[in-house]
Amino acid sequence: MTKDELREKANDLPLKPGVYLMMDKTGKVIYVGKAKKLKNRVSQYFQDSASHTLKTRRMVSEVDHFDTIFVSSEWEALVLENSLIKRHMPRYNILLKDDKGYPFVRVSKAAYPRFSMVNRLTGDGARYFGPFGGRSETRQALDAVCAALKLPTCNRRFPKDIGAERPCLNYHMGRCDGWCRPGMDEADYRARMEQAEQLLEGRSRQLVREITEEMTREAEALHFERAAVLRDRANAIGALGKKQTVIAGLCADTDIWGIYKGAKCCYAVLHMESGNLAGRETEIFAVPGDESEGEMLAAITAQYYLPRALLPHEILLPAETGSCEELSEALTQRAGRKVWVHVPQRGEKAELLTLARKNAAEEAERATSREERRNQTLVLLAKLTGLPQPPGRMESYDISNTGSSEIVSSMVVYQEGRPLKSAYRRFQIRDVTGHPDDYASMRETLRRRFQRAADGDEKFLPLPDVLLIDGGQVHADTARQVTEEFGLSIPIFGMVKDDRHRTRALVTPEGREIGIQVNQAVFSLIGQIQEETHRFAITYNRSAHRKNALRSALDEVPGVGPKRREALRRKFGSVKAIREAPLEELAAVIGPAAAEKTFLHFHAPAQPDPAPEDGADLPEEETGFPEEDADIPEDGGGEAD
Repeated sequence: MTKDELREKANDLPLKPGVYLMMDKTGKVIYVGKAKKLKNRVSQYFQDSASHTLKTRRMVSEVDHFDTIFVSSEWEALVLENSLIKRHMPRYNILLKDDKGYPFVRVSKAAYPRFSMVNRLTGDGARYFGPFGGRSETRQALDAVCAALKLPTCNRRFPKDIGAERPCLNYHMGRCDGWCRPGMDEADYRARMEQAEQLLEGRSRQLVREITEEMTREAEALHFERAAVLRDRANAIGALGKKQTVIAGLCADTDIWGIYKGAKCCYAVLHMESGNLAGRETEIFAVPGDESEGEMLAAITAQYYLPRALLPHEILLPAETGSCEELSEALTQRAGRKVWVHVPQRGEKAELLTLARKNAAEEAERATSREERRNQTLVLLAKLTGLPQPPGRMESYDISNTGSSEIVSSMVVYQEGRPLKSAYRRFQIRDVTGHPDDYASMRETLRRRFQRAADGDEKFLPLPDVLLIDGGQVHADTARQVTEEFGLSIPIFGMVKDDRHRTRALVTPEGREIGIQVNQAVFSLIGQIQEETHRFAITYNRSAHRKNALRSALDEVPGVGPKRREALRRKFGSVKAIREAPLEELAAVIGPAAAEKTFLHFHAPAQPDPAPEDGADLPEEETGFPEEDADIPEDGGGEAD
């Protein structure tokens, strides 16, 4: 169908709740959605696409036809949408793990029912609980329930194996009451299994209350041994939620959600029981597009809760999903009691949401490699700045000077989000004299850089995908003028700093400011590049200043020429270190004769000035030469142009 035909079909839909299925040319379902009013929602896809997200535009471009299913209420639409997503697994929907990864617990229909794990429900008349977590966790949970109620976990079958052999090791360890022994009460066994089923339904506190009441009656009847057994059973059940994550989920009365979107996405669910943290579940999942936090939560919570038979009383979400009421109603219908889904705004519950998000973030970062984080950051940078693709090579420039002298500039290169120090370059500004002029210095730097590339110098190839200039709009526009002189079209951004000299935004040569503080990963990357560029520039400036000061201080020493000055610079690094060096160390570097002259130059007693004649002006005080308190090593890998 053409886009016009799709739009016409959508406009003919009624204003009723339902579910829609988008399909491609092969008939494969690529997206499933729900709507309060199908006409309004579906027709939006085929209107002007300027307001659509990138994911929506891509999905709509693949739609050949669509189908709809009408329902009577919004919560029915929510349930049906989740069922269809699980059935078709559309690639444009957020998908959690397939149900095959979530086992069910089956209770057989027999005189002596037993527990087992299965992958799916069947109509065999047995009772099923779940789905739960992974198979290992579910097996541990079943073992914990059976140990608390002294139920068998061995392979013996009842009543066939009763009395056939001696009780197994579980009986002697106190983990089972030995139901294979002759004379054991079948009614008591069934009562224990019913109590185990109550645990799997999440009614642990109710069960503890019932056992405690029975214990009290037995104690009042002076049946102290029986009361002691019931006491131990109630204590064992009360401790279950603190032993296994799966059991904690069964015992929880509140679920707190956290969600994190980075190179990988993750959700975390904290299970709370009576205000205490009882357990945690996390899962890494893929996002097919640029969904917001609320959109992700809407998709995930429905897939998480709707298949489950065990539900908490309260579910706290960190963002509004637009379907909290529908999900609450659907879960209330499923549980047979009120399930409240809401977004707390303040207080202790809001603080718990922060804790849940921290858990999600830590799990996602743990599962994400450094390379994946860098790649995702570059993708986000491209989206923020409007680049056609993530930048591979980024070059950053800064100017540093000491007044009108030692004007230098730095070129720092980041390749695939990492510093490429072998490509760093340093420039001594030649054409700017007198007062410092950062714009003229930047213009000279970039002209020399691109001329070297035009001449085929491999040290200045390849050309960058992005230029980052330390400064504002005028700096960025200066760089643009140079690139146009060379016939180049390279995206250019100035790095705008705040009052604390930290990069807070990017700015285009036209003056459009791009905020980067909203995205922590991009903000950190740009800040790191700016700091590295500034560090490299100021280190080179200090090195040049130190060389000049050293050369000036040694110019008047007879017998110390350029080679010996360079040898002293390499050995001692500063005028102060040369002045404090003993004669023997100086001689080891430049020879005895030159060392003696150098030593005397710095340590000769000062000659008193002649007394001025009456009325004559006193001479001005000489300031001497600048000193460096510490030697600052030059960076390896870079070279001066």
